[in-house]
Amino acid sequence: MNDATERAATARAIIDRSLYMVLATADVDADDPTARRPWATPVYYAPVGYDEFFWVSSPEARHSRSIARWPAIGIVIFDSSAPIGTGQGVYLEADAAHVTGDDLDRGIAVFSARNLEHGGSAWTRDDLPDGGTLQLYRATVTSHSMLAKDGQPDHRVPVDLR
Repeated sequence: MNDATERAATARAIIDRSLYMVLATADVDADDPTARRPWATPVYYAPVGYDEFFWVSSPEARHSRSIARWPAIGIVIFDSSAPIGTGQGVYLEADAAHVTGDDLDRGIAVFSARNLEHGGSAWTRDDLPDGGTLQLYRATVTSHSMLAKDGQPDHRVPVDLR
């Protein structure tokens, strides 16, 4: 097995077994509209393969408000219980948005199925009404990477998860 194949297998395993991903968003600084303020937050997620991720959040949450203004996000998924020096994470670049219209039923089905797998309850459109306190969001991944583990600081290498 080559390094690229091993990295892809590791990345898939991390995504498959993890429950939370950390969203990295940015929004406009009110005092300086040319500056972006970073924000990171963990969310429970439901993946579709390795290129699409759904989660539920309040549209008033800082990350949701940021996504509404600036949809380019970063994501990291990792095992926080790995012993020191052995951990690995999957880094994703993505475009995120509030899910509406015809995509909403599909997204709710994906999120609900994973939620049920982990002991949660089923979700329906009634749980996510337009203008409600919770909404469904989706990240569409544009790139995957992992640390090369070659001793160089922050040396990320692309990972092909097709």
